[in-house]
Amino acid sequence: MSPSYLLQREFNSSWTPLAYRYSLWLYREVGWESNQAMGTPVLFIPGNAGSSHQVRSIASSAARQYFSSPSVISSDFAGRGIKTLDFFAVEFNEDLSAFHGPTLQSQIEYSSAAIRYILSHYPRNTRIVVMGHSMGGVVGTALLPSDDISALITMSTPHTLPPARFDARVDELYQRNAELLANDPTPIVSICGGATDMMIPSESCILPDLGDVNLEGTVYRRTVFTSALEGAWTGVGHREMVWCHQVRWRVARAALELGGAKSNTDMAVMLDKWLNGDSHHLPPATAVDISEATYEVLPEDMNLVLKKPTGSRMYLLPVQHALDANATFVMFVSRGSIPPIAPQHSTKLQASPHFCRELATAPDSLSCVPLEPSILKLLPSPLPGKPFPVPDEGSDESEGVVLFEAALPRIPSAEGAWIGVNVNAAGEDGWVLGGFDTTQAIQSDISAFDILAGGAKLLLQSAGQNSVRRHVTLPKLLSNSLLVYKLTPRSVDSTSFCTQPLLSALLVHKSHPAETHYYRLEHDKPIALHTHASAPYIPLSRFSPSYGAELWIYSSGSGCQEIDELSLTIDWWATIGRTGTRYPATLVCWSVSVVAILMFYAWRESRKGQMPTVQQSLVTFICCPMPKLLAASFVVALLPLSPNYYLGTRGEPFFGLLAPILLVVATGLVTVSWWFILLLMWPLRLFGRLLPVNSRRYDDLGVSRNTIISMVFISLLVILLVPWQVAFIGCWLIHLHTCASSAHRKPYPGSVPSLRSTPTESLPLREYSGHREEDIQDTEMKEIKLSEVLKIRDVPLDQRLAAAADALDANQAYHENMHLLLLMTWLLPLSMPVLAVWVRTLMTAGYMTPFNGDHNVFKVAPFLVLVDCVGRSRSPLLSHRK
Repeated sequence: MSPSYLLQREFNSSWTPLAYRYSLWLYREVGWESNQAMGTPVLFIPGNAGSSHQVRSIASSAARQYFSSPSVISSDFAGRGIKTLDFFAVEFNEDLSAFHGPTLQSQIEYSSAAIRYILSHYPRNTRIVVMGHSMGGVVGTALLPSDDISALITMSTPHTLPPARFDARVDELYQRNAELLANDPTPIVSICGGATDMMIPSESCILPDLGDVNLEGTVYRRTVFTSALEGAWTGVGHREMVWCHQVRWRVARAALELGGAKSNTDMAVMLDKWLNGDSHHLPPATAVDISEATYEVLPEDMNLVLKKPTGSRMYLLPVQHALDANATFVMFVSRGSIPPIAPQHSTKLQASPHFCRELATAPDSLSCVPLEPSILKLLPSPLPGKPFPVPDEGSDESEGVVLFEAALPRIPSAEGAWIGVNVNAAGEDGWVLGGFDTTQAIQSDISAFDILAGGAKLLLQSAGQNSVRRHVTLPKLLSNSLLVYKLTPRSVDSTSFCTQPLLSALLVHKSHPAETHYYRLEHDKPIALHTHASAPYIPLSRFSPSYGAELWIYSSGSGCQEIDELSLTIDWWATIGRTGTRYPATLVCWSVSVVAILMFYAWRESRKGQMPTVQQSLVTFICCPMPKLLAASFVVALLPLSPNYYLGTRGEPFFGLLAPILLVVATGLVTVSWWFILLLMWPLRLFGRLLPVNSRRYDDLGVSRNTIISMVFISLLVILLVPWQVAFIGCWLIHLHTCASSAHRKPYPGSVPSLRSTPTESLPLREYSGHREEDIQDTEMKEIKLSEVLKIRDVPLDQRLAAAADALDANQAYHENMHLLLLMTWLLPLSMPVLAVWVRTLMTAGYMTPFNGDHNVFKVAPFLVLVDCVGRSRSPLLSHRK
């Protein structure tokens, strides 16, 4: 590619006040396109921390497809009224939009203004194609409804579940987008990367099921996984989605074809042709006159096998009356076409299947009609001995085998019938293979629990010499994104010498209308079976069954090294990885809950006169309530709850143990975080010992004027300038300092606190002083009489007891503060992401950039009061009656 980016300086603050924060660029392919925009406009919206430069791969492909050479239009587009594409891209300065609702809203407002600006340079009624990568697809969806947008193409976009659920405003935006996805008539295609996408769970990329709302086809919605995308046939990473060649050239071609579409129906046809993996809008079949065609009748029980065919000929395969009613005709064409499906840059080889009968009036004549396909798509054709797909390269656009499947029509017993395959070729590379599949589907009752017990084996019936397809159904097999199976094929004879088959054994696993996976079957080489159809926290739909899997095995039917057994086990490492990427937010929430329970038990014990340490609280939690919570969590996991709640597994028994495991992991994380806090406090304590002991003022009696002034100042700062998350981080730092500085304080001689400054509520040792509490409180109002001289001799004892009580209070307060510090530490994940967004905005857009939506001081005011109270007091928090 030869990229060039032209800044749209005219798109300034007169169009939007966000022009000071963001920018708009026009991409041009140097040497191929002029700097003047003259084609169909396209707006590219980057995602979280994305860049406008990510448009270059798709834009470059579009230019080099439209022009065969600089300024020369390709023959594929010449004379069709299709224009080149003008790719505009918004630059959001790599904002972290996934974590912050107001940032997403700002991007939506800027993109909407950008569309108005772009279309102002085009003739009236011009419509724009919008492309969005990752969160850019969420922004693009939020631009609807709009008469200015012709179609929306999203890539690796989490449509149904936010990738980071830290901001309720993001959930509100998703709820509004869900209504738009259900009702807006704009055609939308979502391309998903599958398991290779390590940044978002790809089940959230699937567009919501419209159910019965779309019976008339008024709303076009399609989801396609790159593993099913013709020409790609593999998963694609999150960032790689915009530059993977097998994806980018199809996205660019679809956008070019959309420029010539006149209606939503035409757009649907083009999008299905270029961005759909398993189904196509096929033209209606028409009768064909082959009365003068040269034809050849094949013997019964013989497949049609043509290598490098030449000329034009009709081949007739007799349909036997003994064939099962569910028999299927299957045909493959390599490097050629079965109209209208063909690999890119295919040869002139063309095959057309027909259903033929004898004419009653002319016994030697045939009447043939095109055979209606039930499946017509491209299959990969992996080469034996080489990895599939080729690392760093993938498949070539010219590769692929066209698969045709059709159910046989019923015929009267007195009539003769044939499947006629009309072949036209010029002797180029390619082959044709066709035959009848009469084998029954193999159904197995293997379940996940059977596999858990030590694996399961599935014996396959012999395919036979001429069989080209085998079908395996597993209706009781658990199908969920959390679970990955390892399937190991084994063949009858893996050592015998075999000639190269036309089509090596290929396994097709289809778990969702949008998701299909292809694997080459080789003896004793395991493959991973996985799905994204059903997943935690994903709404139910008719296309997301929790059970069931279907497998198809296609081959050329040579009978050599035939796969006769499939072994199923659970891939535990992959399963653990799937679980770990889908429950981080759940772990944070459960960890906060564990800390809350620790505080509950600690405060309950403090009422008995002794505040436990955090270590003691952890031991108490693990020994006492945790076993009960483990049992309760398992029971709740078995309840058929909505996928929005708890584990999101809808009470699936196989995942019942997941809840206790999460609770154990959450408890372990809390323990590790406590060790981290102690490690963090260690240097602070060393530094605190260097400070004078009385350098800090403690006051239990009231709130000082300086405290009120500082509270007002911080509140104004939050309301006017900084987000409240900054104030919360400040509260955490202050409380960390409070805990570190109070850990080493000890009473010194000469500075023993007086009795009046000692809180009476927290001195259980005072009953040993020989004085009643009322007497102590009234000592300052009475004069010392001569008869009380003996009592004066006990003052040093009272001071020692008061000092001990004061030290006990300080110790109680310290342990209580450490519990509070642990709680505030686990609340940091809820505020740190927004703080990162704010810092990134300041760095990229300027220090005076407004940061909307996070200035509610009441969200942080309780913590401001809390850290001030515990910082001024040496007694426990609950000792204060007010």
